[in-house]
Amino acid sequence: VERNLVLVETLRALAATQGLSVAQLAIAWVATQGADIVPLIGARRRAQLQEALGVQERRLDADTLAALARAIPGDAIAGTRYAPAQMALLDSERAQACRDSNMTPNGRAT
Repeated sequence: VERNLVLVETLRALAATQGLSVAQLAIAWVATQGADIVPLIGARRRAQLQEALGVQERRLDADTLAALARAIPGDAIAGTRYAPAQMALLDSERAQACRDSNMTPNGRAT
């Protein structure tokens, strides 16, 4: 967790140099990943949506993209998005195998 918090602070500092929030920086980065890639915005409040949409025409320059790549290499994130029990439920192939074998995702018999 501590390792990831350091990464967030790095992103926060980089976003500030661009006049963006961390969320806006992330959205702008996703938008640069190819014409067939679109950012999915998980806003819960109108203000979050407005903030996110405020960056839709923003393009990050090559220096900023390089700084992001240096700051957050692919193997920098520690852990998974969810707890292991929840992750098992997200893996549809594993979940199907569990159903087929009468086992729960955590290995217990049903």
